[in-house]
Amino acid sequence: MKQVIFATGNEGKMKEIREILGRPDMQIFSLKEAGIEADIVEYGTTFEENAVIKAREIQKLLQDKTYVQTLKIDAETETIVLADDSGLEVDALNKEPGIYSSRYAGEDTPYSIKNQMIIDRLSSVPDEKRTARFVCAVAAAFPDGSVKTAEGTIEGRIGFEEKGSGGFGYDPIFYVPEFGCTTAELTMEQKNQCSHRGKALRQIAEYL
Repeated sequence: MKQVIFATGNEGKMKEIREILGRPDMQIFSLKEAGIEADIVEYGTTFEENAVIKAREIQKLLQDKTYVQTLKIDAETETIVLADDSGLEVDALNKEPGIYSSRYAGEDTPYSIKNQMIIDRLSSVPDEKRTARFVCAVAAAFPDGSVKTAEGTIEGRIGFEEKGSGGFGYDPIFYVPEFGCTTAELTMEQKNQCSHRGKALRQIAEYL
């Protein structure tokens, strides 16, 4: 049984990850489920750099055998650590919020407020110039010190209002012309097939 820890505490993200990576031979834990508490500073300047920083930091913790004994995972099984960094790039806003997507207007600010702020900032921007994309970089840190990375994107536009109750984060304002709706209106299966995270995770799965 492969043992994987995904360096996130985001439940919505973990649901997507399990749908995409879930296999009978793989047990996937979030940081909380594994019993890991870590305050990692994301000092990278790109999505990939931040994903690598998070994956390496957690893998470094797992090299302390005494520490691993305190966790809620099999201490005798080698563990692969996955981490991602993802965000929204809005072309009319010079690709903001970018790597600061989760911290845009403050980490504890509800996404309903963040979404409305972006809509307000684009109030005078016509539909054809509201182009944007979701970007996701995933890093896999292995016990031997090696790291593999993958990146996925999905192109779309910023809507004029929130639509849909699925997904999380900026999904309600991200309109995908291919489907004629926002990513918050897609089924889980549709979203996982076309999303930035789905594309990146399927690439990284080849290394697992």
